[in-house]
Amino acid sequence: MAFSFDSGVGLSAGKPGMREGRVVRTHSNICYVLAEGRQVECVLRGRLKREDRRAMVGDRVLFTSQVGGGGVIEEILPRTTVLARPPVANVDQAIVVFTIKQPDLNRLLLDRFLVVAERAGLSPVLCLNKVDLATPDEVERMRDTYRPAGYEVLPVSAKKGQGLDQVRAHIGDRLSVLAGPSGVGKSTLLNALVPGLSLRTGEVSAKIQRGTHTTRHVELVQVEGLGAIAGAVADTPGFTGVDIADLAPADLAPCFPEVERLSQGCRFQGCLHHKEPDCAVKAAAGTADLAISRYENYVSLLEELLKAEKHKYHH
Repeated sequence: MAFSFDSGVGLSAGKPGMREGRVVRTHSNICYVLAEGRQVECVLRGRLKREDRRAMVGDRVLFTSQVGGGGVIEEILPRTTVLARPPVANVDQAIVVFTIKQPDLNRLLLDRFLVVAERAGLSPVLCLNKVDLATPDEVERMRDTYRPAGYEVLPVSAKKGQGLDQVRAHIGDRLSVLAGPSGVGKSTLLNALVPGLSLRTGEVSAKIQRGTHTTRHVELVQVEGLGAIAGAVADTPGFTGVDIADLAPADLAPCFPEVERLSQGCRFQGCLHHKEPDCAVKAAAGTADLAISRYENYVSLLEELLKAEKHKYHH
């Protein structure tokens, strides 16, 4: 598949013999680095291994060519963003894919995904797939829920080709990661966006309401007509346990944009918007400024973090 960049990836100025590229895929100890329109199979320089530095998909790297083909990664350039799961670097936005039906919407899991995206410094876009199985009212309620956070909700049916232009427009020339639990149709969506990609897709089990894990690695794929690497397919196993344990309780509110905005009206600085009096956030819960489900999920995640913090201090 052809890739192109408008970001000057190629020869590295001031470093003789070194070229700059982007890691588009990794397999075992091989990194596939895209430079000047072609992929080069590279290995890490031993020094980087000894320093326990590993290249991730999305990394910009400096590499030297080897006689007979292939290359050696000499340096991993500073990252702007890092996601641990899926392991991908330098992503600009997260296209968070969920469904209202098949599988049924898990609002707490969705908000957990959005917190992880915010925490990583990514701009989240909510892509509602399989909207042909939902009612227009259900889609509109989702818009009402996430509008105060500033999140755009894109209704899509990947199988029917509905809403794909909207997704392409949001991807633009940015590097995006598709995130979401299994069964919501991430691979189907990418297959629809990238003709000829032919990623494996799995059906949702009617009994357990989960999809089968079909994506087994992270790979950057170019969305047709957009002129830059624009999508990353994320490995789905383990995603249902999106971990926020490293978050301090006070750092949760900034990951809910509407909660953070409303908190300016709270009486106490450092208000956790839970049991404190004169809390502007609690007062707004259930209004057009803060959906009740968002507030309840904020409290649920906050209590999880408070419990983890208490446990940490007692051990």
